[in-house]
Amino acid sequence: MSNLRYAVFGTGFWSHFQIAAWNEVGGVELVALYNRTVSRAEKVAAKFGVPKVYGDAEELLRGEKIDFMDIITEIDAHAPLVYLAAKYKIPVICQKPMASDLETAEKMVATCKEAGVPLYIHENFRWQAPIRALKEVLDSGEIGVPFRAQIQLISGFPVFVNQPLLKTLEHFIITDLGSHTLDLGRFLFGEANSLVCQTRRVHADIHGEDVATILLNMGNDVTVLVKMAYAENYIEDDAFPQTQFFIEGDKGSVQLGSNYWLRVTTQSGTLARRVPPPRYSWADPNYDVVHASIVPCNADLLKDLQGKGKAETTGEDNLKTVRLVWASYDSAKSQQVILF
Repeated sequence: MSNLRYAVFGTGFWSHFQIAAWNEVGGVELVALYNRTVSRAEKVAAKFGVPKVYGDAEELLRGEKIDFMDIITEIDAHAPLVYLAAKYKIPVICQKPMASDLETAEKMVATCKEAGVPLYIHENFRWQAPIRALKEVLDSGEIGVPFRAQIQLISGFPVFVNQPLLKTLEHFIITDLGSHTLDLGRFLFGEANSLVCQTRRVHADIHGEDVATILLNMGNDVTVLVKMAYAENYIEDDAFPQTQFFIEGDKGSVQLGSNYWLRVTTQSGTLARRVPPPRYSWADPNYDVVHASIVPCNADLLKDLQGKGKAETTGEDNLKTVRLVWASYDSAKSQQVILF
């Protein structure tokens, strides 16, 4: 099978790692870049040897023959580019969060469905090697039937240094990290029946919330506590950007803790092993586990684009996560439990 031709829309921080991950997967050819500030796209093109650069997205679509689009822009640009993909009948991958509100996300999915255009969301956290190993433990039945879990991503890491635009978001940590952690809750335990959420703002110079606590009841009676924070304070057990878990079952427990230690405790005792992510030379060591997960996520999307199987993170599937994100904001505002 010949390589699939693709174009990247948006050449900011994450594009460097997304493009490098596609090169790692193989089977694709990057033929063009779009960015509103053309000079930024030109730098990325020089780095990766991309032949064409555009400052107009629709001009790119008119001028290039591509098999799919990869959108890596800021949130507000996602929807207009997805609508262009639907107009030109081009399969499209979009970074999370899908949109800046639920109504727009629903419209994006509906527009692509009506046009017969595949829409995928680049939700890579579930593809982290230690989290896939955690899922294998749950699926094996070693700890029996899970009944309670904690998912935690709490860090003092200065996230606003690399991504200063995050300071300007009216909704921050639940759209940013909650898109990942709530998706992990669904990935591990299925769909939610209800949730309740509380938020806080610790940074004085940001618009949105930087701390959130969400309690979900899943359809299979698992209670899941999700804790997130970018308070940029001093934390003893700061494993950024690793997500940590503690899951209780009726026959034991499993913990995924700092430094990728996976501990399974049953009647026989505790078995511990490290499940570190693969190391790629192009990955930023500060984001190692996240950047490594882009590779299997892209491989899964490519499989679907090639007609070899169904991708996990389609637009329709991710819309269920988006609904949890915005239900969390509704709960925090109303101080009420949200039922599904």
